[in-house]
Amino acid sequence: MKSRINQILEDINRKKDELIKEYTNLKEKYWFNIIKWKVVFNNKVRELNKVYKKSIIESIFTSTVRELLSAPFIYAMIIPALILDLFLFIYQNTFFRFLRIPFVKREDYFEYDRKKLDYLNGIQKFNCLYCSYVNWLFSYAVEIAWRTEMYWCPVKHAKKKNWWHDWEAYFADFWDPKWFKDTCNRVEVFYEQKN
Repeated sequence: MKSRINQILEDINRKKDELIKEYTNLKEKYWFNIIKWKVVFNNKVRELNKVYKKSIIESIFTSTVRELLSAPFIYAMIIPALILDLFLFIYQNTFFRFLRIPFVKREDYFEYDRKKLDYLNGIQKFNCLYCSYVNWLFSYAVEIAWRTEMYWCPVKHAKKKNWWHDWEAYFADFWDPKWFKDTCNRVEVFYEQKN
């Protein structure tokens, strides 16, 4: 029997599917297509987008002093991000491989489609690339952490959280030791979840 929490999590997943469909509908509103995983705008839209494009010089000279002073600190965060990325690679290739937990695929988390926006100049495209990388890296890291938790400690928390993950539907309810015993250290759960 499913708990009420699991039923709510399933409803949330259905809403996520609805959200994906709405994103798909944006293709018609903004006249773009996705062809072989690439965003392609029609020529009319590309020309219209260029009207809104700021030059690199304009971007620099319209930036506030605070924005300019904060830039080195923001860009310096690439160092810990790259180190995290390296450690995630090592972690998956040792721990996940050893326990036969399915790898988290990078291509499911990293997307760099903003570079196709004609209204962005070179600096803005670089910033979007940087933000995309770091945000997707954290999403990728969270998925790796959740799969680790799914294997070792699949128990829901007793207190309300502001955020949850799809794997939580497979976690035992906080008060249910039998469910925990039945799910802990089970690699099969990862494969059952996909069916």
